[in-house]
Amino acid sequence: MTRLALFDLDHTLLSGDSDALWCEFLIGQRVLSPACRESHAAMALAYLAGTVPAQDYCAFHARVLAGRTPAELQPLRERFVATVIRPLIPDDARALLRQHRDAGDTLVLTTATSRVVSGLTAVELGLDHYLCTELELVDGCYTGRTTGVVNMRVGKIERLRDWLVAQGLPERLLKEATFYSDSINDLALLSMVRRPVVVDPDFRLEATARRKGWTVLRLRRTA
Repeated sequence: MTRLALFDLDHTLLSGDSDALWCEFLIGQRVLSPACRESHAAMALAYLAGTVPAQDYCAFHARVLAGRTPAELQPLRERFVATVIRPLIPDDARALLRQHRDAGDTLVLTTATSRVVSGLTAVELGLDHYLCTELELVDGCYTGRTTGVVNMRVGKIERLRDWLVAQGLPERLLKEATFYSDSINDLALLSMVRRPVVVDPDFRLEATARRKGWTVLRLRRTA
């Protein structure tokens, strides 16, 4: 019997926010102007507060890549994972993945970030499947727009349901799944699964978890 272990990425398996780290990395590589920091910081705060619409959040980060090609971004993506992301994956996160792997679970990463930002992170983590926000490509260039349902909040549930259909798997597996997340933005999916686990949660999610009797997990993380 297939069992699903679902994982959020940022501040869950990764000790940081992928989009913020990507922005800072691109500034360091002189791809973006340092002036971008302020707007990205404001968007990050709105995300943490859960006040920004999902489409607006994902579209904001999609615009950063407008006019660029996958080939142009590939060496930057590889350098980003090697120098920024890999050191921020805690040993505890890798151990958690191994635990579910050894139990025979199917491991699925579900993140609001785009494939450009987190696709190679998913490879680094060795997940079985990967769901993310997809970006529009026209004539080989990113348009700065998203395409399809953004993989955030209730969009994560919709995308998982579509994925189950594509895999020929019953929808009940979603309700029987385990899901790990740190964020109040994932409250809808946490409320749906059989085993919600909040990982180093934000204060509102921790309060909700305590009230509902959900498991609260702390990972040892480097500074």
